[in-house]
Amino acid sequence: MPKKVKIPWPTKAVMEQIYEKHLWGGYNLGFYSGTGSHDPKIAQPYLDAVTEFLKSFITPLTVCDLGCGDFNIGKRLTQYTTKYIAADIVEKLINRNKTLFKEHNLEFLCLDIAKDQLPKADCVILRQVLQHLSNTEIQNITQKLSDYKYLILTEHIPIGDFIPNKDIISGQGNRTKINSGVDMLQAPFNLKIKEEKHLCEYILDNNKGQIVTTLYRLL
Repeated sequence: MPKKVKIPWPTKAVMEQIYEKHLWGGYNLGFYSGTGSHDPKIAQPYLDAVTEFLKSFITPLTVCDLGCGDFNIGKRLTQYTTKYIAADIVEKLINRNKTLFKEHNLEFLCLDIAKDQLPKADCVILRQVLQHLSNTEIQNITQKLSDYKYLILTEHIPIGDFIPNKDIISGQGNRTKINSGVDMLQAPFNLKIKEEKHLCEYILDNNKGQIVTTLYRLL
């Protein structure tokens, strides 16, 4: 009997299922983007570092948050921007966010960031998004990043040495279980940058890796 080949679901359907079945937790809380967006030990150092960067500009930046999730993080950054554009692939989540979060400089968009044209901005935020995507999707996104001046990238990666950018099927998990993680500067992505700055990190318990945030100034 021929071996069955697993055909991956489209990323949109995968992400919709994650929220509908609460695969990142948050049962009875509606839409929930996981502990990385809600645990103060993880979220607060990130917010402190990103806020410091955004406040360093005399004229506030326009920010594009790609994969904004339930917006528990983004809602605390909008005040430091000229405009904050928050995008996610899950339409029901975006509609929920539009109802809950209303500010004069805030806009929500439903986008597949690997396929759709991205909004114009000074700075793009990708917070624990790429880690869930296939290499093909990450490459599609990487090709669009040269339109921005800055990238604030957060990734869940192993501690110590690992093989970067092993491919996965887009979904709930990430590459840490196969001792890998996303490194945008390495093949096949080869992101072109002028400089990079480490902003913050959080070491997870039980050798489950680390969540690292890096600021890149892009070419």
